[in-house]
Amino acid sequence: MTKEVLKTDGGRLTLYWDAPEWDGVPTVAIGDIAFRSRADGKQILQQAIDMAGEKGFDRMVGPMSGDTWHSYRFVSESDGSPAFLMEPKEMPEARAAFHAAGFSVIGRYFSARQSLEDIGASPPESEGFRIEAWDGADPENLFRQVFHVSSQAFENNAFYKPITVEQFLTMYMPIVPMLKKELIVFARTPEGELAGFLFAIPDYAHGPESETVILKTYASLVRGAGRALVHACQTAAKSLGYKHLIHGLIHDANQSAERSEQEGGKIFRRYELLGLELND
Repeated sequence: MTKEVLKTDGGRLTLYWDAPEWDGVPTVAIGDIAFRSRADGKQILQQAIDMAGEKGFDRMVGPMSGDTWHSYRFVSESDGSPAFLMEPKEMPEARAAFHAAGFSVIGRYFSARQSLEDIGASPPESEGFRIEAWDGADPENLFRQVFHVSSQAFENNAFYKPITVEQFLTMYMPIVPMLKKELIVFARTPEGELAGFLFAIPDYAHGPESETVILKTYASLVRGAGRALVHACQTAAKSLGYKHLIHGLIHDANQSAERSEQEGGKIFRRYELLGLELND
């Protein structure tokens, strides 16, 4: 990433000059923010805006630490429940500083909590794929396969930016010791090719005996596999003694949002990504 750190007496942020494009327009991302106050935040953001304008940029987004593979989004609404593992922290003053500097909402997301007491019926079987849990072997090979499916499944998402498999492994291999193999589920074609995956992890933010599993992400390249993967995860989590499943950080317009509602997910947190058009 090409980035530049900006500091003042009351704030700090990083400008990522090669952020994902916004509607095909070169864009600067502002991430890694730390503001002493709303006023300090507004002041340093204005400096960042001026720097972007001087370099000829017209679009800025934030908070985003470079791309959507890393931390991004503000918490915008909450029921007050504690943050779950890998969830963005609440930063109300920093969020207010962005709005005061002229940024507005360009993306909305949510997290929902589902009880595992009464999970739905198993989806119909398909001849196009089979569902299987990870056997726990060769985690690097696991994430190499997940990388290739992710790259295909997410390439049309807003603010998607390709990364290398080496960068992907650098992000995910450190969490291997925290994984439970029963909560990593694959969809494979009759020929054995990976056609989808689901990646869930216990909510260790609340200790090793947490009653909650986070459905971190899932993707499929075969119709119907997504629903089957979610059901397999629900069944595995319930059999392991977990009581709740969090559908984490879903874009409001994503198909997963509709599926979350169908599965009985109750929204407990909302998030937003902010953007600014400098010449608007």
